[in-house]
Amino acid sequence: MKTLRTPEDRFADLPGFGYPPRYADIPDGDGATLRIAWVEDGPADGDPVLMLHGEPTWSYLYRRMIPILAAAGHRVVCPDLVGFGRSDKPTEVEDHSYARHVGWIRALVVDVLGLRGATLVGQDWGGLIGLRVAAENPDVFARIVVANTGLPTGDHPMPEVWWNFRRSVEANPQLRVSDYLRAGCVRPVDDTVCAAYDAPFPDPTYLAGPRAMPLLVPTTPDDPASEANRAAWKALTGRTTPVLVAFSDGDPITGAMAPIFSAALPGAAGVEHPVIGEAGHFLQEDAGEELAAAIVAFLSRTP
Repeated sequence: MKTLRTPEDRFADLPGFGYPPRYADIPDGDGATLRIAWVEDGPADGDPVLMLHGEPTWSYLYRRMIPILAAAGHRVVCPDLVGFGRSDKPTEVEDHSYARHVGWIRALVVDVLGLRGATLVGQDWGGLIGLRVAAENPDVFARIVVANTGLPTGDHPMPEVWWNFRRSVEANPQLRVSDYLRAGCVRPVDDTVCAAYDAPFPDPTYLAGPRAMPLLVPTTPDDPASEANRAAWKALTGRTTPVLVAFSDGDPITGAMAPIFSAALPGAAGVEHPVIGEAGHFLQEDAGEELAAAIVAFLSRTP
């Protein structure tokens, strides 16, 4: 597949994000390799916390959370999904599939980083991908945090607000990531922060990833990813892995999933699940410190 790599000078002097990038080459699924990027903080021997972003953001989304978790003694790992951030960007929408994204993150987490006893933090597509990796690699994760996310199988209808978002991405010839970031936040977002979210995408040729992701969400029972997601639900509901459900109070897209996760996952029973106030879909941007504090408290209760 043909790929693009965002010039490094696009990431110079980003507000609040001075972490040096790390890189690894992983199989692209077509016989070649892709470069995937991540940032880390905290002690190298600390319990790993893998934080996965979603559509259409990148690891910058976690900049206000990383130092809090690192200060609590955790090794914090924040990758950029393929097609986002500093990771390589396949140029065709058709190069992206749900299965490929799961495989790309699995390659980083298992084959490159060799994480064990980790905590998954997944929001938006970070949950759709991360929960699949967790379900299919049970030895990797000791805890799970779901935050404004889901694991759709296509057996239940998506909310109309999500369909409006998908149609907007499909129809918008001048797609700008920061517009969707602002629309998914409750609190004001500074222009310099918006510029940081736009930084990975110098021109429209870099945007195949953000354009592809809404099309990959299973919306029918026979979607190519539906059976694998059903198998993931079966695996996750058959385990007692501790789970924190940390949703915001203002997300019309995934909000209905919070009580479903709380009721369906055995490891969520008996856990005090926070509701992050005054926050929209991108709760890390709206209330990153509050979410990080809730995760630290959860980790301290489940050593």
